Amino acid sequence: MRIVVVTLFPEFVEHALRFGVLGRALERGVLAVETVNPRQFAADVHKTVDDRPYGGGPGMVLKAEPLRLAMAEAAAKVPQARRVYLAADGAPLKQRKVAEFAGLPELVLVAGRYEGVDERFVEQCVDESVSVGDVVLSGGELPALMVIDAVARLLPGTLGDAESAVQESFTDGLLDWPHYTRPEVWSGSAVPPVLIGGNHAAIARWRLQQALGRTWQRRPDLLAQRELSVEERKLLAEYQAEQDATRREQGQNRD
Repeated sequence: MRIVVVTLFPEFVEHALRFGVLGRALERGVLAVETVNPRQFAADVHKTVDDRPYGGGPGMVLKAEPLRLAMAEAAAKVPQARRVYLAADGAPLKQRKVAEFAGLPELVLVAGRYEGVDERFVEQCVDESVSVGDVVLSGGELPALMVIDAVARLLPGTLGDAESAVQESFTDGLLDWPHYTRPEVWSGSAVPPVLIGGNHAAIARWRLQQALGRTWQRRPDLLAQRELSVEERKLLAEYQAEQDATRREQGQNRD
């Protein structure tokens, strides 16, 4: 897959790509990432790419023309690319959208800066806008890197074990289950016995129950969007009953 990032800080993006999973994906040729800097298309000697907003107010706005020319340069590198603007007011990025991106041969990611970009650029040069969360960041470079990382994990050949990408949070609409490794007992806390017994069916059942329970506790909105099977409803009810029993026991101990 080929990705081009339109950014005022190409070194930021290029440096972050050197490490871990992304670094290996680049080394293996699974992923290729380039950058285009709008500043190289600025018309004045100072390479100005921003200006004051019409209507007044604080901050500066990225100008449409340098961005348009940068997008044209990016499109020349990846002519089949989906053009995505990383913006706080974009559609929330979900795992299914990541999977959609991963199925594309090419992608252009536009990292905004300052108060935002001229809306005419978004209207005329962008296919869609996405947001990585209900937070305001200084620029779109970190969100762009998040998208690249999430997409790279789904590309064949990136992960040592392809099953890792299948068994992660959000893949089937649930949060991930708890994970444990050696030692068996740490700081007075032991690994759940079911994970040590070697019964793979029991382990799978426990993991699904924990995933359902965590999602119910931390992201009930995800459960509301998911139609649970009869078995899943049973597992969740058992989890909820166990939680209630634990809270009652803790309350009695405090008394």
